[in-house]
Amino acid sequence: MTIIKYFKQLNVKEGIGIMKLVLLAQFVFLGTACAQNIAGNAPPEVTATEDTISRFWNIPLLEPAYLSTAPTDRRDGIPVGQLDKGGIDKATILNFAQEIADSLHGGWDSFLVAHQGVLLFESYFKRGRVDLPHPQASATKAYTGLALGRAIQLGYLTMEDLDKPVVSFLKDLDHTKFVEGVELITLNHALTMQTGIRISDEDKEKYRNDTLRMRGQREIQTYFEYTEPITPESQTFEYGWGPKLVMQVVAAVVPGSAKDFIKAEVLDKLGITNYKWPTNISGLPQSGSGSSLTARDMLKFGILTYNKGKWNGEQLIPEAFIDKATSRIIGTGDLEIHYGGKDVANQGYGYFWWNADLQVGNKSYYTTSAQGGYGQFITFIEELELLIVHTAHDNDTNYLQLTAERVLPAFVNHGEN
Repeated sequence: MTIIKYFKQLNVKEGIGIMKLVLLAQFVFLGTACAQNIAGNAPPEVTATEDTISRFWNIPLLEPAYLSTAPTDRRDGIPVGQLDKGGIDKATILNFAQEIADSLHGGWDSFLVAHQGVLLFESYFKRGRVDLPHPQASATKAYTGLALGRAIQLGYLTMEDLDKPVVSFLKDLDHTKFVEGVELITLNHALTMQTGIRISDEDKEKYRNDTLRMRGQREIQTYFEYTEPITPESQTFEYGWGPKLVMQVVAAVVPGSAKDFIKAEVLDKLGITNYKWPTNISGLPQSGSGSSLTARDMLKFGILTYNKGKWNGEQLIPEAFIDKATSRIIGTGDLEIHYGGKDVANQGYGYFWWNADLQVGNKSYYTTSAQGGYGQFITFIEELELLIVHTAHDNDTNYLQLTAERVLPAFVNHGEN
């Protein structure tokens, strides 16, 4: 039976007309297909059956998608509210989320929106589940940087130490074997991807799987022996070696292991227990990619940043470090903006956080984001007090452009009211 015939059997007045019937049918379909706007409706979790398979990539696709304008309080430290908050254009967010559910914008797995540190909208699609850690790719870099910030907050380093050479913190290195200029690489250079390290693919193959050569600080010893000479001219932005240097410094200055430190002083502090953070060949936690977090736990890092390094009233990361991390320390140009479009310009980089200006109408908004390949984003627009988190498995979607075009207008209007 078609849905039009169904309404006719309900003795709908003839004056309504076929067009109104179609619109009513569409409304009913959208409400059922997406389970949206049901207060207290729990988000989808991994089922017992799904838990027995190799999670994430083999998990069955979520049907139907889950949309909630009144996220559930899961007692995980994240404040929740409702998207009906005064002045916010709720329809703009819902329409965009419905398009995501209809696969009109690639392979999204989650889409969360928080305003003033409060989660107002939560949605899951395809491989998204509220309790399923999602591969983070390069968003891991931002978490690595914040681990260094935590070490500064606890006094194992100072903000002034960021201007010191990386080699000054690594006591197990043999300086006599370094190429020229290695001492020029500071922690600031590492955090902003300006190390100057350049190693040929041929040399990389010589040590890539050499567990003896790459164990512990020998990993850095190898890089400093194989790199081309470091000069001020070579220390330009190049995505690559910085996170490894930062993780080695964390391991060198904190008590115990870097893994235990990150767990106890970063993840446990945020109440993050459901995650994956494997080690690399050096024996240290992977630093440039490789971690997995739930979307809600990504939001915790966003709220920590929004609150200038505070979580539940405790200063976990120095405010000065957060300011540097989210500032435009260097400009990377507009020729190749990651996931950009016509409304995205002035791409730059801070401490493992990207930034850009997003245009809405006649105004642009400075935007900071932790970014992971294939669509892992924690996006922060301070002027709008807005946090956006999404996970995905699609590298061909212009995520920042969609944020500018489809999400920000709902909050720009709020700011003008």
